[in-house]
Amino acid sequence: MAKTEIRMTGSGGQGVIMGTIILAEAAYDDGKQVVQCQAYGPEARGGSSKAETIVSDDRIHYTKIKYPDLLLSLTQESLDKFKDDVKESTIFVVDSDIEVPEEIMAKHKVYKLPILRSAIDVIKNKMSANIISCGAVNEITKVASEGALQRAVLNHVPKGTEDTNLAALALGHQMIREYQE
Repeated sequence: MAKTEIRMTGSGGQGVIMGTIILAEAAYDDGKQVVQCQAYGPEARGGSSKAETIVSDDRIHYTKIKYPDLLLSLTQESLDKFKDDVKESTIFVVDSDIEVPEEIMAKHKVYKLPILRSAIDVIKNKMSANIISCGAVNEITKVASEGALQRAVLNHVPKGTEDTNLAALALGHQMIREYQE
């Protein structure tokens, strides 16, 4: 891995910002160079949310992402807003309820995953969608080791929710493995 640029998008309150913080912290724990930044919509909770992480083996000289290597979208609005700011090789990870335009499906690797539904039905906590997303994104990008990612998750989740969040992380990894089979 030379450099990987990740953009996670959704609505405020879905935890995409925390997701990029966790990925950045895990990669940093593994000795990589990282940059993390975020932007909220004007409404904050419920408005549009975008967060980005750059992970590199080498020094990062430019800290903005123009065209990510991976775009995660948890809402239709966020996909619609950021779908054009990509390159030919950008990988899309989207919630399964999102309508992905045919031109994206034809040109890009797209993972449609039941992230939001699984947070509620499998993990029993809708707030775990961001942790499921972290597992899925890391399974694709390999920006951090599994141990570092688990430690980063545990550093940021409320006491008493550790097992639930580790299960969410594992579910994200599992979704990608099953999708690739």
